[in-house]
Amino acid sequence: MTEKVKLILNPMSAMGAGWRAASDLRPIAAQHGGVEWSGTVYPSHATELARQAGLDGYDRVVALGGDGTVHEVVNGLMQVPAAQRPALGVVPLGSGNDFAWALGLPAAPDRALEQALSGPTSPVDIGLMTDENGRREYFDNTVGLGFDAVVTIRSHKLPILRGFAMYLTAVIQTILLNHHPNVLKASGEDLDWQAEVLMFTLCNGAREGGGFQVAPGAKNDDGLFNYLLVEKCDRLTMFRLVPEFMRGTHARFPQVRLGTCGSFNLTAERPMYIHADGEVFSSFGSNLKKLSFEMLPGALKVVRG
Repeated sequence: MTEKVKLILNPMSAMGAGWRAASDLRPIAAQHGGVEWSGTVYPSHATELARQAGLDGYDRVVALGGDGTVHEVVNGLMQVPAAQRPALGVVPLGSGNDFAWALGLPAAPDRALEQALSGPTSPVDIGLMTDENGRREYFDNTVGLGFDAVVTIRSHKLPILRGFAMYLTAVIQTILLNHHPNVLKASGEDLDWQAEVLMFTLCNGAREGGGFQVAPGAKNDDGLFNYLLVEKCDRLTMFRLVPEFMRGTHARFPQVRLGTCGSFNLTAERPMYIHADGEVFSSFGSNLKKLSFEMLPGALKVVRG
């Protein structure tokens, strides 16, 4: 029996390259019966399309775009009851494509689409973040507080650059202009610490920013978060840490902590800047100081490479 598949395309992914790539992919999709296309036209549209696809009985939903598109699709699918929830396929058309990398998917869009349409599925863990106002956000790869959140905010203001170069430029800007630690306190069954922190990243996958190996040991099917914490240090040390993050060798620095955990609560002395899978959750001007995190093991079926 042919599966019913919804393709959700972000035509503006990678500065408009998504639209051009989709034209090349249409013949592949046409070879598979039961495939329908939808395009996004405004922020969060992919969330609405994915949720509706689940409610309409689609078996698979394929996100064609970058990590932001995947993030929106995941948030839509997680609003569908588990028994009715479609499997997720990914065709990486964005700048970072970190979740696709974590799944071992082909970088070539044509091969990734073939895999998404016909490959076997397996469960993946999904994280859930809830703020003090009750706002809930699911995430598939990473949530960053402080340094890497500001990097994300700044990267969105660099339209000329793409991919790793965009993130690296934003990293340099953040070290020079936004070197402001925050006092964070974590509490949970297996987390209990307070520290003056420049960067705290909660990881379901090992990589973010298109090439920064923030949590080399992270696996998205082990039922645990990995976390990275960088305590207060000077700008020179942060510059020194950049190539270490690229190689995944930063754990040897005394200012760096790595660990694993389940669900926990987090409070901050000053407002937090936050990204979820590269999408800005809390930006400059926010007053957000409290969060809770929950791990949802095996919550979503995905197509792996």
